[in-house]
Amino acid sequence: MPSEAPRHGDQRRVLLDRAYMLHRRDYRETSLLLELFTLRHGRIGVIAKGARRGRQGFATILQPFVPLLASWSGRGELANLSHAEAAGTGVRLQHTALFCGFYLNELLVKLLPPHDPYPELFSAYRDGLKTLAAGEDLESALRIFELSLLESIGYGLQLRVEAESGEAIRPERLYSYRIDAGPVPAGDEAGAVHGTTLLALHDRRFPSSQTRTEAKHLMRRIIAHYLDGRTLKSRELFRSSF
Repeated sequence: MPSEAPRHGDQRRVLLDRAYMLHRRDYRETSLLLELFTLRHGRIGVIAKGARRGRQGFATILQPFVPLLASWSGRGELANLSHAEAAGTGVRLQHTALFCGFYLNELLVKLLPPHDPYPELFSAYRDGLKTLAAGEDLESALRIFELSLLESIGYGLQLRVEAESGEAIRPERLYSYRIDAGPVPAGDEAGAVHGTTLLALHDRRFPSSQTRTEAKHLMRRIIAHYLDGRTLKSRELFRSSF
């Protein structure tokens, strides 16, 4: 069973928490700086000392989309990774699915507050990777994860009733989505979506090309709002490669 050792002063030691590596970059001459998404401690930053010299096989284990058991200790924002092992077989993402996987990782890095556990989102991320690996409806997999992420961090969408009247969403009506309030009836204006799209997002089912297209553009606008001007490198990489 994973456990957390007692603190000694400000020292904290965590043993064998389930994790995925979201991002890695070189740190100093021999180490790696990692962003991990963990089951019990949320998003954390750790240093894998000596990893670039092959210490403990870290370099081969610490790869995207591989489930891990990780242990770390230290003070402050950055801890020292003391152990990592594979906790199963990583998913293999190819072509468009690979860019989608990087997109999920980047959303977590940029939108998830550090050091708070989100066990339901952890499960949603794991399930999303499996769906991407299976090559099933990639667009739906992205929308479902985006919705789960926003709900987890307290920005869940109002998708069943109108913001001002409280009336049920009508499938045939057009709506503008106000990020600070919810959907309001709209005319034929830029960015308006049909009620069927809002209900599809609520149900996490996208039966038509219209709902998929409208849902993509709506979620892109909402995600951009919470990114607050930060760009997504995964999206830019995808555009430059296809």
